[in-house]
Amino acid sequence: MAERVFIGVAWPYANGSLHLGQIAGAYLPADIFARYHRLKGNQVLMVSGSDQHGTPITLRAEREGIKPEAIAARYYGEFLDSFQRFGISFDLFTSTGTANHAAVAQDFFLNLLDKGYLYRATVSQPYCPRCQRFLSDRYIEGTCPYCQAGGARGDQCDDCGKPLSPAELVNPYCSFCNGAPEFRDSEHFFFRLSAFQDRLLAWVKQQTHWRQNVLNFTLRYLEGGLKDRAITRDIDWGVPVPLTGFEGKRLYVWFEAVIGYLSAAKEWAESGGDAERWRDYWQDNSTKIYNFIGKDNIVFHTIIWPAMLMGYGDLNLPYDVPANEFLMIEGKKLSTSRNWAVWLPDYLARYDPDPLRYLLSAAMPETSDTDFSWREFVRRNNDELVATYGNLVHRVLTFTYRNFAGCVPAPGGFDERTLEITALARDTISATSELLSRCRFREAIRQAVSLAQETNRYLEEKSPWKVIKDDKSAAATTLYTAIIVISCLRTVLYPFLPFSSQRLHEFLGFEGSVAGDGWRLRVPEPGQRLLPPQPLFTKLDEGLIEEELSRLGQGGG
Repeated sequence: MAERVFIGVAWPYANGSLHLGQIAGAYLPADIFARYHRLKGNQVLMVSGSDQHGTPITLRAEREGIKPEAIAARYYGEFLDSFQRFGISFDLFTSTGTANHAAVAQDFFLNLLDKGYLYRATVSQPYCPRCQRFLSDRYIEGTCPYCQAGGARGDQCDDCGKPLSPAELVNPYCSFCNGAPEFRDSEHFFFRLSAFQDRLLAWVKQQTHWRQNVLNFTLRYLEGGLKDRAITRDIDWGVPVPLTGFEGKRLYVWFEAVIGYLSAAKEWAESGGDAERWRDYWQDNSTKIYNFIGKDNIVFHTIIWPAMLMGYGDLNLPYDVPANEFLMIEGKKLSTSRNWAVWLPDYLARYDPDPLRYLLSAAMPETSDTDFSWREFVRRNNDELVATYGNLVHRVLTFTYRNFAGCVPAPGGFDERTLEITALARDTISATSELLSRCRFREAIRQAVSLAQETNRYLEEKSPWKVIKDDKSAAATTLYTAIIVISCLRTVLYPFLPFSSQRLHEFLGFEGSVAGDGWRLRVPEPGQRLLPPQPLFTKLDEGLIEEELSRLGQGGG
């Protein structure tokens, strides 16, 4: 029976280009997962959008002397272009700047207010007299009162992971001008997060299918005790608070951005001509909701957003939050401010998408931080994509095309070794399906590459280019078996490498798309016409390593 899967992916701030940390952390794993489920014939809705509210956008606009709307529009367009070129297959990529999103976020606010989960309180907030603005939590820094680490933010200490408030910081300072902040009173709405402590703890303990690092982090946070959180702020850029007397305040971006998963589903349903179809994904409890994020967003997706959903009522909670750890760049922590990053638009201007999709899949930071290096990028491209997988495909199809009139050959008898290879192909289809369904992407792609490696060994043993001189039927059997494997790889690698898989689909003489072929081992018919084969991948010159290293830390992203 077909499943229904909702995939909500982290909303990138519309104040800068996408970088590889974001791609490896959320967008690539979400796309792999979505493509797999579509192949399986399941109903998939994958959504995200640009997060265009909050201080980062206003600051960039101030620096450039333009309005925040212009910054948001610029990066929204760039995001769409990058995702399309890299093959991230959203069903809808929208933004938090739509009238629909504002309406859904305001409805959420009023619903929680009506149910008593929001209350007013006057709070003392950090204000920078030099910058003449209230400072959001993340833009006030100081020493952590728990672990004494410097550079702790007003919302969290990255060193010990403790949630913080600005008032708790020792020697706080404005992260823009380094000046000492003042604390001024202001009335705001707070979300009664503490009211959900016991309910959340009971729910989280049932999520035994979550990754252990996500589960452990969430439980530690809960066991520390939940505190109510302000959900409005003093700023003029964002979703207005829908109440008289609060015209100068906006919904806090952390509160309204996660509501984007729901507002995007409603926008998708409306644009498809059935405005109520969002309910299939949010109110049918057979639907599984997955949120793909980086580890810095775990708390918002395993505690705060579920609490908001519990408070609102009659909406599905997340089924899984397969958060990834961080991607390092050349052994160092990624830093956008120092341009210690690889920017996706820059990469796509110089290289094909699939080699990067391959590297990031094979080294995905699923349970621990991993490292991206240009040397490893070249090595994996040349040794694994070109020399292992690409070579298998090219030599089999080229030799077959040349010696069997451009058609799939008819096999003769199958010996034990040949049957072993075909069984391995079928096992790989099954094994990778199981791994992908559990969001174990690194192991799934390793299984696929292992099949290619074993088939290369099989070809060396059988040597059809030698055998064909004396026994064309035996050579035909070997090549036919290898083509079965290649057809299998076309399918199991499609979620990871959609562009090269589609080209291979066409080389094998199949019509339409891989996506329409389903998750199955489709065996080409003897006599099926092949297209003239071309190399799937291009060998890279090692000279690019130094060239790309020289770009790191230079200029801005």
